[in-house]
Amino acid sequence: MPAKRRVAPARRPAGYAIVALRKAGSPEVYAAVDALLRELEHEADEAAAIDFRKVTADWRAAGDRTRVFAARTTDGRIAGVLTLFESFAIYAGGAYGIISELYVAPAHRSSGVGKALIAAAVAHGRRRRWLRIDVTAPEDPRFDRTRRFYEREGFVFTGPKLKRLLR
Repeated sequence: MPAKRRVAPARRPAGYAIVALRKAGSPEVYAAVDALLRELEHEADEAAAIDFRKVTADWRAAGDRTRVFAARTTDGRIAGVLTLFESFAIYAGGAYGIISELYVAPAHRSSGVGKALIAAAVAHGRRRRWLRIDVTAPEDPRFDRTRRFYEREGFVFTGPKLKRLLR
């Protein structure tokens, strides 16, 4: 097992506020996730088929097992979003977190927004007494910068994730 890396604490980036969105179904969050999926390109077909009414209902039903953190600019616009879900596995020591989406709008990248969103997720996980948070990063060389970002934030690459569509 690799040694734990010490990660510098995140400061709130100037000009942004990190907030937890409690109300399910935020069109701003959906727009940010849509932008992320478009950037990933290979996920675009799945994005086109998203039933936002179902997503909103599932978001509400998940209750305190899900959190959505947003970075808002001083004028209230969303500059970045992170969705976090509580899962369970024996190998993870019980409950743990999964970052499902993390998106920072291109104009706000390298400003500390992503780091602050990760810090909010880590703080939430510690309050929930999780032992870990997982995230998937594409192995595509176009996303090497993304993977390096996660590694700087203390994540360790453990291999690809597989999926099976159920529809």
